[in-house]
Parts: sequence; structure tokens; C-alpha cells
Amino acid sequence: MQINRTDNAVRNMFFGIIQKTVNIIMPFITRTVMIETLGANYLGLNSLFTSVLQVLNLAELGVGNAMIFSMYKPIAEDDKETICALMKLYRVYYRIIGLLILVAGLGITPFIPMLIKKDIPHGVNIYVLYVMNLGSTVLSYWLFAYKNSILYAYQRNDVIDRTSAIVICVQQVIQVFVLFLFRNYYYNLVIVLGAQAAKNVMNAFVVSRMFPEYEAKGTLSTEKVKTINQRVKDLFTAKLGNTVVSAADAIVISSFMGLTVLAVYNNYYYIMNAVITFVFIIFTACGAGIGNSLITESLEKNYHNFKTMTFIISWISGFCVSCLYSLYQPFMKIWVGEGLMFTQSVVILFCIYFYLYILCGVFSTYKDSAGIWHQDRFRPLAGASVNLILNLAFVGKYGIYAILLSTIVSYLTVNIPWLIYNVFHVLFKRDAGEYIRTVLSYTVISLMVCFITACVCSLVKIKGIEGLLCKGFLCMAVPNILFLFIYRKNREFKNCLCIVRRMIWRKV
Repeated sequence: MQINRTDNAVRNMFFGIIQKTVNIIMPFITRTVMIETLGANYLGLNSLFTSVLQVLNLAELGVGNAMIFSMYKPIAEDDKETICALMKLYRVYYRIIGLLILVAGLGITPFIPMLIKKDIPHGVNIYVLYVMNLGSTVLSYWLFAYKNSILYAYQRNDVIDRTSAIVICVQQVIQVFVLFLFRNYYYNLVIVLGAQAAKNVMNAFVVSRMFPEYEAKGTLSTEKVKTINQRVKDLFTAKLGNTVVSAADAIVISSFMGLTVLAVYNNYYYIMNAVITFVFIIFTACGAGIGNSLITESLEKNYHNFKTMTFIISWISGFCVSCLYSLYQPFMKIWVGEGLMFTQSVVILFCIYFYLYILCGVFSTYKDSAGIWHQDRFRPLAGASVNLILNLAFVGKYGIYAILLSTIVSYLTVNIPWLIYNVFHVLFKRDAGEYIRTVLSYTVISLMVCFITACVCSLVKIKGIEGLLCKGFLCMAVPNILFLFIYRKNREFKNCLCIVRRMIWRKV
């Protein structure tokens, strides 16, 4: 079965943008209300629980991607029997994962207070709050989560995005109302539990309506199960690094600097991650299409598409870095005030972190779509080890700078070189020299554009929201005008224009 990759990608990006917008704005309002009604230390506590549960979620790492990857070929061949058997296996795996997370989570409950240096909110039971957060995570696996694999494999992420947007809107409105009315963190977590259950049930209902021919039944051959299990093992280590990096940073900050510093860090991280989320809409929307293309198209055609995607992401990430550098501090000053802000040097580190993270996203998307997990299995472990060792070695002396620099160093020395090697030598089977030079040229251009944009924004002397809006307008216009002028004769830019013309012509 040939999937209409371009149309699906466009639809997924459209609804992905809507869902991510809702997923950023609504929780942003809730975070603001939580700071005002409960205090920054509650926000830090919330971030700590999220990070601890990220570590517990290591049990899942690899299963989702491995199962979705295993569906690409049966979908292309319209093999319904195999797809149903995969769904049944997926359901079994997720039930086991939920149980493992529950047992492990309950096992570490007595040690939770040891992860908090200071700023524990008065009048709350840390253990009860943690168990409620744990319950939400376990519920996400036990309630029909396996059915989402069909939507992802068919490149119908838009269905999940619509459901998620609806649930998030309702959830956040209720949370804000409850926080204002009761100022009670326990009630807040009860709403989170209910929202998680509602989202899973709604997705399961939609899948049953759209794909009634697929049910969790049948049995796979022993050979296929072994192949899938090997992919799961490889993906476990492949996904482990990112989880350890993001979760360990928050846990180290809480343990060495306290909940308030963690809350400030997470406010900055929240903004950066919000932008990352938007950029990753492209990767998520195109993932299944790339997987299908790698099966049905030539290697040369796929390499051509890879270069085009790199160009698009370089433009987007350069634009985003320009915006982050110039708008981070003015926005934070309006949002949380100078008392909950870092210095501009920390902003620079966040911008570098962002750029490297997005660059890794390009390589990881092709690596995952091609199933190159066995050769990549030790990279995340090495990167996470470098990050964690540097964190623990220097956080006492350099504080928040050590946290961010450790992550940046791990990307530059381990993750990016290793990913490039795997993508080029395993997938495309060609030398990466020319590609690396191209990426470096994109990076230099992005730095120049960021510097020029910052200089233009510095001319705005207006303070407050008006000044932020003026700088925001300049950040929208200046980088894109500069990129348009610089790249107007670039071959990949012309390829992008051709793709846009074909899409418009087809719609017309």
C-alpha cells in the first residue's frame, strides 16, 4: 500500500501546529497561575516528579518505535493479519511496561525526599503527590495505548493531535479554575489523572472507527518476535541517552541547588522546549513517510530528500535561535520578573543547546525511520555518561552553567559525530565530508543572522509588552529576509520551491 506521504505530512504538520500551540499556551497559563497561587517551589516540585518518572519510563524506551517500524512493511504490502498480530504483541508489552513502572516507582518512593535539597512546600505529603504522579504514568500505558501505533504507522498523527488538543484545553481550564478556587495541588493532580484516562479512551474509540479491520489478535512467528525484541533492545539504549540527559539535569539541579532554581531553569527550558516541539512537528509528520520512502524509493532519491530536509531545518533553527537570543530575557522579565531570571550568558547556552538538539533531530529521524538502532545502541549511553559525569563534577562550582555546558559538550563530542557516521556509513553508504561542510556553512550563516537580528533589536528602546512586540516583529522579519537573500540561489532552496509549487498545483 503506497501512503500519500506529502499530503499526510502536510496534514500532520497543520494539526500538529494546532495541537502544539494548545499544548504550549494552555500549560503556560497553568504554570503562571501555579506560580501566583502556590509559588515557584511547587513548579519545581512538579518538574522533579516529571524527571523522576522520565527515568522510570525507561521501561518503555524502544517498544513504541520498534512496533511502529515493524508495521511499515505490512502496511506497504496490505498484510492485515500481521498488523493485527503486531497490535496484540504491542498490547502485551505495554501491560508489562505499566506493571514494571508501577513496581519500580513504588520501590523508590521512600527515597524521593533525598532528591530535594531545600524549598519543600509546607503542608504537603511528598509521598502522596509522587504516587499520584506515578499513577498518571502507569495509566497512560494500561488504557489502550497500544492502539495509537496504527495511527502513527499510517502517518495519521493528526488524529492523535486533535484528541490531545481537545483534552488539553478542557484539562487546563479546569486546572486553572481549581487552582484559583482551592489553591490545592492535590486537586490539580486528580485532574491530570482524569485527563490522561480520557485521552487514551478517546484515541482508542477513534482508531476503532477508522480501522475496524484491525484488532489485537493473532500470533507472530518466533522469528519475527525475536527480530522485534532485538529492535526493542537496540532502541532501549538508543533512547536512553536523551531521557537520562533531560531527567538527570533536573534531578541534579534539585539535589544541589533546590526547587526554586529548578523552577527557574524549567521556565527557560519550557520556552526552549516549546520551540523544539514546533520544529519536531516536521520530524513527527514526516517520520512514517520517510520510513515508507526508504522501502519504496531509491537510495539516491532518499539522500536528495535528506539534504533538502537538512536545509529546511537549518533555516528554521537559525530563525528560532535568532528569536530566542533576542526575546528570551524581555519575555521572562514580563512573565516572571527579574527575581526569577538567569543572565544573558545562560541564554546563549540555551540557544546553543537548542541548535544542537534540532540538528540531532534531523539525523535521528532518518536513523529511526531506517531502523538503524543496533549500530547506534551505545551512542546515547556514551553521550549521557559524559553529560552526567560533567554535571556531577562541576555543578558545585559552576552551578547552572555546568548543567548546560555538560549537555553541549556531550552533543559536540559524542552524539552528533556518532549519528553522522551511522546515517552516512550505514544508510547512505557514502562519505559525509561534503555534507558536514554544508552543515557548517549553514551554522555560520545562522550565527551571522542571529548577530544582525540582535543588533537591530537592540535599537528598540521601548520597554514592557510594547517593546517585546516590536522586537518580536523584527525577529520575524529580519532573519527570514536575510536567509531569503543568502539562499536565493541555493539548490536545496530551489527544490523546496518546487515542492511547494507541486503541492499548490495538486490542490488547485
